[in-house]
Amino acid sequence: MSANAGPRRERRLRRVRRRRTVWAIAAGAVLVLVAAGGAVAAVILNGQDPAVDAQGAPESTAPAEPIVFPEDEPAEAAGAEPCTTVTVLSSLENFEMVSRLVEGYNAQPRDIDGSCVTVVATRDKSGLAAEDAAAGFPEQPADQRPTVWIPDASSWLATARTLGGGVNVPAEGTSIGSSDIVLAMPAALAAAIGWDEERPSWDDVFAAAEDAEAWSDLGHPEWGEFKLGKTSPLIASSGEAALLASYGSAAGSIAELTVEQIRDDGVTEEVRQHELSTSHYMATPEHFLWHARQSEDKGSVADFLSAVIVDEKSVWDYNRGVTSRDGITRVASDPPAEQLVPIYPSDGYFVADNPAVVLGGSWVDEDEAAAGQDFVRFTGTKQGQQIVRESGYRDLNRSFDPLVAEVGRLADDQSGALPFPDGKVIRATHEAFPEVRKRAAVLFLVDVSGSMEEPIATGTSKLAAAKDAITQALGHFTAGDEVGLAAFSAVDDGPITPGLVSPVADIGDTRPDFLKALGALRPVEFTPLYAAVDEFARQRAADWNPDRINAIVLLSDGKNETAAPTIGAPQMLANLGELHHDTPVLVFTLAYGADADVATLQSISSATGAHFYDATDPTKVRDVLGDLVTSF
Repeated sequence: MSANAGPRRERRLRRVRRRRTVWAIAAGAVLVLVAAGGAVAAVILNGQDPAVDAQGAPESTAPAEPIVFPEDEPAEAAGAEPCTTVTVLSSLENFEMVSRLVEGYNAQPRDIDGSCVTVVATRDKSGLAAEDAAAGFPEQPADQRPTVWIPDASSWLATARTLGGGVNVPAEGTSIGSSDIVLAMPAALAAAIGWDEERPSWDDVFAAAEDAEAWSDLGHPEWGEFKLGKTSPLIASSGEAALLASYGSAAGSIAELTVEQIRDDGVTEEVRQHELSTSHYMATPEHFLWHARQSEDKGSVADFLSAVIVDEKSVWDYNRGVTSRDGITRVASDPPAEQLVPIYPSDGYFVADNPAVVLGGSWVDEDEAAAGQDFVRFTGTKQGQQIVRESGYRDLNRSFDPLVAEVGRLADDQSGALPFPDGKVIRATHEAFPEVRKRAAVLFLVDVSGSMEEPIATGTSKLAAAKDAITQALGHFTAGDEVGLAAFSAVDDGPITPGLVSPVADIGDTRPDFLKALGALRPVEFTPLYAAVDEFARQRAADWNPDRINAIVLLSDGKNETAAPTIGAPQMLANLGELHHDTPVLVFTLAYGADADVATLQSISSATGAHFYDATDPTKVRDVLGDLVTSF
């Protein structure tokens, strides 16, 4: 650690507190000046000296000559069947746009080398898709592997290539549209801290997140601590952008970050301090925004987050009432009362450029490659770019659909947009993340009721498959993470059995004991779900540590069932809510098998600000649990 890292952090906190104080004084002055003259107040709010003529402001840089998008050129008639099939793999974030582009392309006749063309859209998380692309999609039949890949940012092309996918993945793609990755805040919070008027630096953002008194100093203790939401940088582009901004802020430049700076001890320590302000990580921006909407429905968005690092398109979705619990199934409702405001940090922000590449793997033949190139061509046409804008993205001239910009409160003219850095820098941040991320204190809580001995489609029992999934998920944790194991059932009206079988302790030391205890679990009898959640949540709250992600991972395959009355669901949920205010233990719930009590598990996770995961198809439990542990 560099000698000046601590003093530098203290200076940042003092500077942000001074700026907040100045803003509060200025806001009070404006209230007085409004009575004297609205024009004067407006000038002060805009950060201008009333004595300076507006003509003295510097002129903005003239925009580059805009692209004139060509018309699409479909064939006069479709080519002969059988059609060439082009599978397009997108990220979860840009799937809606890609799907609409696929529909637009398929709506017109196509003839590529004498054959008709059918384009099919698929999706996966960006980090997982990069790994699969590097390996050549080995788990998919050759005829189902993608021809075209459109991650939401070029960083994933670099990631796939550094993982050994240079033959499969081109170094550069063709951008089809873009979305800036911004800091999104509830409007009232952005106004209170002044960032809706004066753009903060990333230094300001991280200092505020580290300041336990940030909102209290501004007269809003009801908002609690400054809660900054981030996705996992190993899974989502917004998480990558957040981590890059954290390193850039610590190193002194967002735009000129180097591998050497990422490996510097002082920079690393400051980034580690930044990460301590994270409540927990999530797989996609949609996860955060779904919880934000749920929080508003219960009271206020501020109860869940103060700010979250997401793409502009996600802000537009949220403000128009579109949310998704899982990043896949989208639900439209009335627009929220508490709208989000996008903040564009003054020292730069990264752009998700949605690059399209035709993959070069052996499974892509010449006809498929030619058809894939034609689809990519379509995305840059007048018709394709209209779809891009209507889907909530900037077109290749960086222009929005006017209604999108209005609803999302998105800015056309902010300076500071940055491309993602080169592959070496991206790889260095990925490698560094396990060392700087906020450490976890996690208890796996496993249902071992009698129904866990039932077989699933793979031929193994539910419990055996769950053990396998937990063993795999344990690989996510490294020395320094505290992980434990408990299981619950009951014989007749007896106590919870077997209870805690591996204490929550440093997994670097206890991994063998954890795995031994996991292997020894056996199905028992009843399902005291409510009592188990209540008991272990209280235990974990008693050991709550503000410098860790304090959580329970609950896996259950059935409904609460006991031989004698225990605590009821309403009281259990009330207790969880009380704990959440003072010693918040996140209870992530996983519904395992068709008989799981989905509604109750959802209410448990919701009461603690955590996420619900669906493995009602028990054959998917490995993938679902692997997704869940990216929250740590």
